[in-house]
Amino acid sequence: MELAELVGLRPFPAAGLLLGLTRRCPLRCRHCSTGSDLTVREEPNAAQLLRFVSSFTAENRPDVVMLTGGEPLLLPALAGELSFLARSAGSRTAVLSGMFFARSQRIPPAILRAIAQVDHFSASLDVYHEREVTRADVFRALHHIRESGVSVSFHLTGTGADDPYLADITRAIDKEFGGRVPSLVNEVRPFGRAASWARPARTGPDPSAAAPCSMAAWPVVAFDGTVLACCNQDTVDRRPAPAHLDLGHIGSDDWATVRRRALESPVLRMIRTVGPTHLAARSGAAPHPGSYCDGCRALGGNEAVAAGARAVASGPAGALLDLAAARRGALGGPEGVVRRHGCSAYARLVGAGAEAAGTGGEVGAGAGARTGTGAGDRARTGAAPRTGTGAGDRARTGAAPRTGTGTATRTGAGSAR
Repeated sequence: MELAELVGLRPFPAAGLLLGLTRRCPLRCRHCSTGSDLTVREEPNAAQLLRFVSSFTAENRPDVVMLTGGEPLLLPALAGELSFLARSAGSRTAVLSGMFFARSQRIPPAILRAIAQVDHFSASLDVYHEREVTRADVFRALHHIRESGVSVSFHLTGTGADDPYLADITRAIDKEFGGRVPSLVNEVRPFGRAASWARPARTGPDPSAAAPCSMAAWPVVAFDGTVLACCNQDTVDRRPAPAHLDLGHIGSDDWATVRRRALESPVLRMIRTVGPTHLAARSGAAPHPGSYCDGCRALGGNEAVAAGARAVASGPAGALLDLAAARRGALGGPEGVVRRHGCSAYARLVGAGAEAAGTGGEVGAGAGARTGTGAGDRARTGAAPRTGTGAGDRARTGAAPRTGTGTATRTGAGSAR
């Protein structure tokens, strides 16, 4: 599965799952949204993670599982085992790495074995990472991984469309890989170590606007094992989690339970359909003075909001609203998703190499829409998340069954840093 197909799935509820394996990381990048380093040992219980992923079935599973952190490849055996279990149930898997291992001339065998288990490998690269791992080392490692048969991509981060680094690195990638390796380009967000200096995203929703939020679509397993409905880093890290965004815990819940909560919650359906501001206004709640995301978190525990959501978004009618919102979020295909949630000026790069991979224009125009129809129909009927249609489409277009993320930067489109 190529990067474009992964990004195209991002607006569809429960089509993907983000697993944070560990907050630890050998790098100390200045912009790290999770504030990761080697001194912070915060990670879910490995046995609970394995049990949770083992609860996937062929009839009820996410289409995509993305392994992230921190640095997930600090735990290569766990990453490989989780990927094997997910793929055994029919899910496809991706890993996002900061490329610490590329500083060696040879990729360590344990890491190579883990990478061989996934369907897609994404490398984080930006001016901050390059102070830790050189561009040449990252390129060399990506060539090796790509030659092994695993689909690859870059997750690039900059300060905006006018960032000279982004112009330079995208030209370098195009030259090095002949335009055959895609990139998801995001802007630095004010989370983690960047909280004190990064500017708010210029593309972020206006707190007063009735803007739907598609980032409440994929469940996220946080570093303490809590499963959240939102990938906003503040929400992932803060405790207690707002009741409407808390989907459970991997120590006590299985995927079917988490998926049902994510799909059937009237409050989450309304957030995905009209956004938290409009939901609060419909319920008579006072406008929140903070950011868009602060306003969403403030909805937790508000019974008037919950009652208002139930009145509109319960049952089959609410499922249809959810489906309509997902389809709207997928307009323009993967490139459209990045234009809304990433760095718009570089959105076209998400599909680089798609034609060479055999997916052609259908990835951009149809991957999300195909999955969305299935996901919406399943949500409406309560059926399990099949992927047979998508598999047939991949066979028809010649695309390899590999996957590329939620999206998960913690930005809109789905990566991890």
